Amino acid sequence: MLLDGMIGRHGRTGVLAALLFAPCWCSAAPAAPVFGFDDVDRRAKAIAAAPFTKSGALPKELQNLQYDQYRDIRYKPDRFLWRGAQLPFEIAFFHQGWHFEQPVRIHEVTAEGVRELRFDPDQFDYGANQVDTRPLKGIGYAGFRVHYPVNSQKYKDEVLVFLGASYFRALGKGQRYGLSARGVAVDTAAASGEEFPRFVEFWVQRPARDSQELTIYGLLDSRRMTGAYRFVLKPGVSTALDVKARLYLREPVGKLGLAPLTSMFYFGENQPAARQDYRPEVHDSDGLSIQTASGEWIWRPLANPRRLVVSSFATSNPRGFGLMQRDRDFRRYEDLEARYERRPSAWVEPRGNWGAGRVELVQIPSPDETNDNIVAYWVPDSPPKPKEPYDLEYRVSWQLDDETKPPGAWVTQTRRGRGYVKKPDDSIGLTIDFEGSNLKKLAPDARLEGVATAGDNGEILESEAYRNEVTGGVRLVLRVRRVDANKPVELRAFLRSSGDTLSETWAYALLPG
Repeated sequence: MLLDGMIGRHGRTGVLAALLFAPCWCSAAPAAPVFGFDDVDRRAKAIAAAPFTKSGALPKELQNLQYDQYRDIRYKPDRFLWRGAQLPFEIAFFHQGWHFEQPVRIHEVTAEGVRELRFDPDQFDYGANQVDTRPLKGIGYAGFRVHYPVNSQKYKDEVLVFLGASYFRALGKGQRYGLSARGVAVDTAAASGEEFPRFVEFWVQRPARDSQELTIYGLLDSRRMTGAYRFVLKPGVSTALDVKARLYLREPVGKLGLAPLTSMFYFGENQPAARQDYRPEVHDSDGLSIQTASGEWIWRPLANPRRLVVSSFATSNPRGFGLMQRDRDFRRYEDLEARYERRPSAWVEPRGNWGAGRVELVQIPSPDETNDNIVAYWVPDSPPKPKEPYDLEYRVSWQLDDETKPPGAWVTQTRRGRGYVKKPDDSIGLTIDFEGSNLKKLAPDARLEGVATAGDNGEILESEAYRNEVTGGVRLVLRVRRVDANKPVELRAFLRSSGDTLSETWAYALLPG
């Protein structure tokens, strides 16, 4: 499913126009920054004013590489950037091939100036592949990965990868690669087809010996848009990436998805496997979490639908949203190779006011676990106009041990199905478990209430909330009837006691079938 846990499941890419090939820039004043966001912004603005162009094809020596052949090409450890310089960070590079057909230019920024890091086949071990490397001189890299010691000071762990289109993913302490983030999403789930902008050029700022963060600049390009990016990587228990972006449209787009996250959901407790599988659950994320400006928390359990499903949650100036992996018990997965319980959650925290818009969730049918079939992003009500700059800032945190949760109670699981009944009917049973310190502090005689509502296509027949003596939380049991079995039902529920809201809002889509 993954290439050593580093490669995303998508490999569609764009190209850098030849007009961008400019000489290295050096600063005349040593005290002034040699290179920064404004430099990337000027390039993004300039290429947005010019027609989009594509580069040449991948050399024939690399065109037919299969997955196993590509993963056998490895960057040599002794060639890592900054290896031996006693710096906290090191960088390795990815070879072109397989799905990664377009070159990415990469530069190092130092106090002396900017230099391009040029591709050399001697930097790679080609394993069992019989590749004539002579025609590959100077073809360019496919991407890069950053190493930093988050688990032990004795070893620099892989903590960040940029590879494929505008995809990037990061790791914190004790985590395994799972979901990805993207620079931007264009026309996702649109009938016209999705466009995949890609990062065509990067500038990596050489860190100081005592630095705990790394600054990376990126230039994004595609047929209809360009963008300038600054990423500040802060590895740790939860690894954070502070993102500053300025986008330019060449022409209007149907839907602009900002701060997008991409994940996988195959099956879980609310949707058992379609065929026999020894694993109880298989997913990188199990729900979408949203915190609105008003302070409401919303939890949408994920599903692997029979047909494409797009859900929207309208709000203004959201405080955050993320695709989360709340199931952290190995026994929920029983997969010793994939270790889904160690896959990180990703939380997006906006900087400044994002205005009115919506968090959109796209769920795509998938026949197996090799596809990223879940996408979430922010869609502004007022998208940018062509040639006008659009600014955006946010933080993405890859979390495991200190995941973002509501201050009250949160949903730990959603189970579908009813137990033994004497007279079966067409109703559907849903069991939702909540946990939180506030639930454990409730007085023994406190009155619990599960407030549940259904959309026009559903009816709540029964609703009962009672204490879960095993977890110390509360279990809410619903019995629901659908009016039209071929249409979805939107359900919402939360816990209340003496007029006080105790939990986040469980927002569930009961899909057809």
